[in-house]
Amino acid sequence: MKKNIDIVLFGATGFTGTLCLRYLKNKTSGLKWVIAGRDPVKLQQLGFRHSVALERLIVDSEDEAALDKMTKRAKVVISTAGPFHKYSDKLVKYCVKNSCHYVDITGESFWVKQLIDKYHISAAKKGVRIIPMCGYDSLPSDLGTLFAIKKMGKPVKKVEAFHTGNGGFSGGTIETMFSMGELDLGDQMKDNFLLNPQGFVSDTQREESVPIKGIKKKEEIKSWIGPFVMAMVNNLVVRRSAALMEERQEPYGPNFTYNEYSFFKRPVYAVINTLIMAISGIVLFTRFGRLFRRFFPKPGEGPSEETMKNGFFEVLYKVQSEKGEEQIFRMYGKGDPGYRVTSKLVAESALALIHDLEDLPGGEEYGGVLTPASGLGEPLINRLQANEVYFEGPLDENLEVPQEKNPS
Repeated sequence: MKKNIDIVLFGATGFTGTLCLRYLKNKTSGLKWVIAGRDPVKLQQLGFRHSVALERLIVDSEDEAALDKMTKRAKVVISTAGPFHKYSDKLVKYCVKNSCHYVDITGESFWVKQLIDKYHISAAKKGVRIIPMCGYDSLPSDLGTLFAIKKMGKPVKKVEAFHTGNGGFSGGTIETMFSMGELDLGDQMKDNFLLNPQGFVSDTQREESVPIKGIKKKEEIKSWIGPFVMAMVNNLVVRRSAALMEERQEPYGPNFTYNEYSFFKRPVYAVINTLIMAISGIVLFTRFGRLFRRFFPKPGEGPSEETMKNGFFEVLYKVQSEKGEEQIFRMYGKGDPGYRVTSKLVAESALALIHDLEDLPGGEEYGGVLTPASGLGEPLINRLQANEVYFEGPLDENLEVPQEKNPS
């Protein structure tokens, strides 16, 4: 079957899916794109509500015949249908089968590990790019690191990333967290190199990839640092990127290491944030937390327009070369990181696969279960720069750290 659809937005009626639709509406001139989901009424209402006359594909995540037909027609699928281990697993299977590129916004590292085990080799042979984690988890960590290393222009020993921002939570994200708490993930959550190809981890890298405990002062960025809520996921993605780049003979540097943190102007905010993270972990990732589920947003619900408009994110990257030289870089943007920014990031990832395929890392025939940096790279950086997501550096010594908002 000839591919006659450029982009399918799968899970379009969800909270983030709707934000993707709003973004793509103004970015897809000349492209054939469609919306897909399991509820025909909701799909029709979505089109009316946002004044878009799009083809609607009725596709349930368990309907393999429908998934097969859809991916035969599509060049790229964006999935916002989470929890992804429940609602996007079979979709990836048919994307690989039918040579359809795929991007999503998952933060479910255990599921990405399953995709690697099942599909990396076959996707690589076909030149199909399966690129999960193209939302705020984990694109800024991954792509910002790539930008900083490219600008450094020499072998890099380590990168430390420092996150700050402000935004809200949706019911879909909360549901994913609760669903993960019900799984028996065993030692996977403790493996700091879970997503690395076999044989691409050194003893030095393991020794120097230890999560931060407590808070401490970081003079280089004039701030206090503490644990970052998504570090355990983002670290895995950046480390996989480094390994894939090494496989492709484009290494970041011998024994390259990456770690990330939250940063705060005042220590009291760092303490508050750390306590919130500890409590949230108990509530969201344990069976005990189900008692509190009714107090959180339901699937389909999310932060208000005002919250999303007033949100922001900023990431600083401290880069140390093999010879000890240190420089700091920055990535930042306006909008709620988890939703307004995420929808932009994943939509531009899909557009890069359509418009920039020949210029993507590895060449047009490169494929596999990839990362934003290894699969989309500098063409995506350029696209984001043109759409109000900024990359800067190296920064001078008079680094101005933004005034973060009090955690809540």
